[in-house]
Amino acid sequence: MKKRTIAITTLIVAQFMDLVDTTITNVALRPIQEDLHATDAHLEWIMAGYLLAFAVLLITGGRLGDIFGRRTIFLIGVAGFGLTSLWASAADTGQALVMARVAQGAFAGVMVPQVLSSVQVMYEPAERGKIYGLIGAISALGSVVGLIAGGWMVTADLFGLGWRIIFLVNVPVCVLLLALANFFVPNSRSEHPLKLDLLGVLLAASAVFLIEFPLIDGRMADWAPWIWGMLAAAPVVIVLFVLQQRARMRRDGSSLLPMQLFADHGFSRGLAVQILFWMANGGYMIALGYYLQTALDFTPLKTGLTIFGMTVGSMIVTPAGAPLAKKFGKYVIFAGGIIQAAAFVYAIWVINNQGTSLTGWDLAVALGVSGAGMVLLIVPLLDEALRTVPPSAAGAASGTFTTFQQLGYSLGVAVAGVIFFNTAGDQPTFDTLNDAVTNALWVTVAAFALSGVFALFMPKLRPHTSPSDQQDSKAVPVGQ
Repeated sequence: MKKRTIAITTLIVAQFMDLVDTTITNVALRPIQEDLHATDAHLEWIMAGYLLAFAVLLITGGRLGDIFGRRTIFLIGVAGFGLTSLWASAADTGQALVMARVAQGAFAGVMVPQVLSSVQVMYEPAERGKIYGLIGAISALGSVVGLIAGGWMVTADLFGLGWRIIFLVNVPVCVLLLALANFFVPNSRSEHPLKLDLLGVLLAASAVFLIEFPLIDGRMADWAPWIWGMLAAAPVVIVLFVLQQRARMRRDGSSLLPMQLFADHGFSRGLAVQILFWMANGGYMIALGYYLQTALDFTPLKTGLTIFGMTVGSMIVTPAGAPLAKKFGKYVIFAGGIIQAAAFVYAIWVINNQGTSLTGWDLAVALGVSGAGMVLLIVPLLDEALRTVPPSAAGAASGTFTTFQQLGYSLGVAVAGVIFFNTAGDQPTFDTLNDAVTNALWVTVAAFALSGVFALFMPKLRPHTSPSDQQDSKAVPVGQ
């Protein structure tokens, strides 16, 4: 029992570390830009590059563990994460930091899928509920810790390292995780692993790159013809990806994405809600975080504490989330999206009304209400989207949801980023920054509102499922 406890603690800490690194750079963008003379595009890639690499490799990382052993792949992921964190801490240019962040996200995509897969091997079905609940709670905490701990470390200038400490702190953690995992995490494999779909990974990565690179770097390239050419090529590559996925599914059932599930209206519309919701989150994170530090001279810590108001709101409403979701289903998702949209309309009004006198407390109500809406949307979404999915396909569907979560977030960073930095200009003033954050936050408003509207088109009736079916649906590894 003690060995298993150490093993699950090791796995959860690794996932927690990934979640912290997802948000930790959000409050350090200005110090990074000033120290490395990074461009606006570099800042967007520092955030989006990590998420893109993670998203593209998430399902493949799960399959690698199924084939070669989950402990083996977990060790590779942790070692790579530590080395790329060291690389990021030593970066001397914006481009070098972007490259390190992309590599870091790729190794996270290899490391993280082994967590849930290992849980399914280490625990009996009746025991897994508590572990999943613990992982969920830690996951929610990770993003909060990233904002506040990152802001504190940068503001305190620990050991005179400035922003570099937020990456360097990962290195000793990774060393400890490697030692513990090597002795305590079982090296389990799947009896019937799906094959790797490397062509699918290549096509998916190419499609995402052809969309996000022009959005992020278009302004720097003065919207040259080749930028528009990349955007025009993206739909072509997406079509090729879909055709390849369908062919792969017919041949051996090992396509990267479970294409047959996209015909399920509940799943596909739930996925649309997921993408829009995370687009909204990515949009406000880059726009509001950068605005507070640049226009109002907030410290990284003060920025993190301001955004923390959203977490406070979510904590207050969390106890009511599950009962409301059980009773009202998709209508709770609709309410969550609309509440968040309204909250950011109010935030825009506060920002414009307060001007240079804006404080974190002025945004507390808006962000707190948004956090409450976030709980209402998140709690029922996965269950509502998967309720018409066969239990045997629940793992693949859940993995797809996580993948599109990261893609949605990075797309929000790209879309809001291009609007924000185009409006702010090359030599931003307070007025142009104020216009920039207003315009970018309208993207967040629209995405939140649309996420709620799309929820209304999800199926209404819940099919009968037995408790054993529901339990079995939790027992399918992500990526299968």
